Amino acid sequence: MTRHEQDISPDMVLLDIVRRFPETEAVFHAWGERAGECLLCQALFDTVEQVSLRYGLDLERVMKDLRRANG
Repeated sequence: MTRHEQDISPDMVLLDIVRRFPETEAVFHAWGERAGECLLCQALFDTVEQVSLRYGLDLERVMKDLRRANG
């Protein structure tokens, strides 16, 4: 798999991210606490960008956390 294929982008659906990168699940749980809802329960089929907009989350920080978890 190339580096490009391994990267997480804002247009990816949460389900696809946690399926491909299970280590990101903890990131979604942490951001879900800030949002006041379980993101993996309420927004599993939405993109990171959609979730950030809906819940007022800082997209850049969410992406940074996801990429850090992904190593």
